[in-house]
Amino acid sequence: MAKNKTTPLSSKPLTINSFSAMKGEGEKITCLTAYDASFAGLLDESGIEILLVGDTLGMVVQGQASTLPVTVDEIIYHTRCVVRGRQRAFVMADLPFGSYSTPTLAIQTSSRILKEGCAEMVKLEGAGSRLEIVRHLVDQGIPVCGHIGLLPQSINQLGGYFLHGKTDESARTILADAKLLEEAGASMLLLECIESGLAAEITGSVTIPTIGIGSGCDCDGQVLVLYDMLDITLGFKPSFSKNFMAGKGSVSEAVEAYVVDVKAGRFPPRKVKK
Repeated sequence: MAKNKTTPLSSKPLTINSFSAMKGEGEKITCLTAYDASFAGLLDESGIEILLVGDTLGMVVQGQASTLPVTVDEIIYHTRCVVRGRQRAFVMADLPFGSYSTPTLAIQTSSRILKEGCAEMVKLEGAGSRLEIVRHLVDQGIPVCGHIGLLPQSINQLGGYFLHGKTDESARTILADAKLLEEAGASMLLLECIESGLAAEITGSVTIPTIGIGSGCDCDGQVLVLYDMLDITLGFKPSFSKNFMAGKGSVSEAVEAYVVDVKAGRFPPRKVKK
């Protein structure tokens, strides 16, 4: 069983303060997506510290072509299931596409996800006009995780999935967005498909924890889509993921290996400069 000195499996439920402390102590944070009670319980027992009820459920659970069709009611349903299965892990849920276009709507949606779904944090994509929304949510006592870099809910506008922050201009914008989200009151940042050097710079420039996916090994923590790391996703699998089931005898062993590798800084591997 994977354990760590800061958050042993017998400890009290994890909170936002737990992750701030882990960042301060240099301990990596582990996160995986979860969509039901059984997997939530297994991940919790295996040492995962954050369970993300992502709108990725639209693709890996529902078989949709993107995350866009996922509804608020569906997020609430899956979040409620996940919360029932966990004991100590922190539960974060995505705000679905179209559910936070104004501060008023964002507060209504987030309040439902916290009250009906029992999530402890909501995650929203982007900065810019989203900064006002973050401020309003925080003012209402709703913890927020900002999401920058690749924004899956904007896939039709972006035109595809690719690495962000490769140009100086793009890097400056993303770094500025990270700082502005922190100033607006976000308690955590998810960095998706951001150039690794930039992700490291962001992590060192903000006081709140950063959780990376496809953004290198220097973020404060890592997240993967559960179905990707178990190699059961149908169709496309991102190049930055890893099949942790390979050579393992059970799902628990695979998840524990992920926890150990993230904590030890072995996943994702550091890129060797040519």
